[in-house]
Amino acid sequence: MEVKIEESWKKRLQTEFDKAYFTGLTDFVREEYKQTTVYPPGKFIFNAFNLCPFDRVKVVIIGQDPYHGPGQAHGLCFSVNDGIAFPPSLVNIFKEIQSDTNSPLPTSGNLTRWAEQGVLLLNATLTVRAHQAGSHQRKGWEEFTDAAIRILAEEKEHLVFILWGAYAQKKGAFINRDKHLVLASAHPSPLSAYNGFFGNKHFSRTNDYLIAHGESPIVW
Repeated sequence: MEVKIEESWKKRLQTEFDKAYFTGLTDFVREEYKQTTVYPPGKFIFNAFNLCPFDRVKVVIIGQDPYHGPGQAHGLCFSVNDGIAFPPSLVNIFKEIQSDTNSPLPTSGNLTRWAEQGVLLLNATLTVRAHQAGSHQRKGWEEFTDAAIRILAEEKEHLVFILWGAYAQKKGAFINRDKHLVLASAHPSPLSAYNGFFGNKHFSRTNDYLIAHGESPIVW
């Protein structure tokens, strides 16, 4: 089956595209896009991969579902299109960046700028029905994104995996902590941000680790 995804990722994930679960997932997603409103727009489903080729990945941030409101999702976890109000989790992420790195609050919620620096902004589930959080979970996306994380963890070294909240931590539980830096904390959602997200210093800790391993830091 032909999947439009960046070439270095396509090469590594081809075995997933050939599996029965992925064929079933593709059929399900195609029907959903035909019958109802699904986010992100189809051309952005693999945006996280397309903006951040395998060889350029330095940091992986794991999210759960795409945003399910109009105009928000464009295939990068926690990111929204320009001109869209910042969702609460993104507001808290930006607050932590400001206090951690002493930089001004970002004016755009579009995190393409991170992806282009080597941050893979990967949701566990890559599509969602409008206004129905979790509606495309357990259809096969999680198996596919697990495979992507596993390939990164096995083939590369000295990556930073950022796991906010129990869901992401469970998804990243198998990552070798001797080979990579794994940063875990509460989720930036307003429900949990004060239970350990604020003050986690994940952004400066990421950059310290990258610099220590000869990589350029991320401009958050």
